[in-house]
Amino acid sequence: MITSEDVREELAAIAPQRDCDRLAELSALFHAAGSLHLRGAGEWALHLDLGSGAAARRAFALLRDSGIRSEIRTYRRRAFDTATRYQLHVDGTEAALSVLTAAGVVDRRHGPLDRPPRRVVGRSCCRAAYLRGAFLGAGSLSLGRSPHLEMRTAAGESAALLARLADTEGIELAVAARESHAVAYAKSWEAIESLLALIGAAEAVLTLEERAVVAETRERANRLANADHANLVRTGRSARRQLTAVERLRAEGWLADLPDALREAAELRLRHPTASLRELSTRTDPPASKAALHRRLRALEELAEDRG
Repeated sequence: MITSEDVREELAAIAPQRDCDRLAELSALFHAAGSLHLRGAGEWALHLDLGSGAAARRAFALLRDSGIRSEIRTYRRRAFDTATRYQLHVDGTEAALSVLTAAGVVDRRHGPLDRPPRRVVGRSCCRAAYLRGAFLGAGSLSLGRSPHLEMRTAAGESAALLARLADTEGIELAVAARESHAVAYAKSWEAIESLLALIGAAEAVLTLEERAVVAETRERANRLANADHANLVRTGRSARRQLTAVERLRAEGWLADLPDALREAAELRLRHPTASLRELSTRTDPPASKAALHRRLRALEELAEDRG
């Protein structure tokens, strides 16, 4: 079963080819998992807090390629599963300020922005990169009977931006506000696969499609098996009714007075009590159709009822 970390590992291996894509992905990482820290005397720093080693490596590479130095630190959270988390510390140098301003993370006065300006996500490639960064920073995927993909944000406005970017690319995401955060999410296989394809998780999409094919094949096999079982049950019940009718006619001595075709059908049912209509029809002389034999056996049932 594919996991969120599998998707992040695949996404982390994608190297942006354009500067605009690198800025968009970096912007989304900071909007999804970043925080601004004021140190006093006009100094500031930015931290990225990530729960994935793959996402941390990707963020470090993006910062390095943008000329920003960062330091990776790890810690274990005390709650829940005490999982290892990764923090990237970025000092507020002039070089860092220039890049993060261009990425729409902070303004020129060092103030944090809830969302990037339109220029950062104006192109289709940039929108895909931004959504990729959002998943790397705070995305999750769970599969099963009810699949669920979501990307967390600090504010509802940021989640709404993710939904708008996806909608521009023809993918429908819903937005929900939680107690401490907001999410943009998808619950349909189609939307999840489309979003993963857009952000570059091709292997994950292939895995999901393969899973869907297997599930569909299994469902079809189950339907056929259920249909076969139902047919067997109906055939068995019909054979029992026919056999009961024939045995009643024989016990009353009425078989000898029947027309040849009906007597032959009665004798075949007595000799082959569990055979199907198709099997019995091949034993008549001359061979009869399945429908013809069914009519003869039905006539025997009605005759037994009338004389009973």
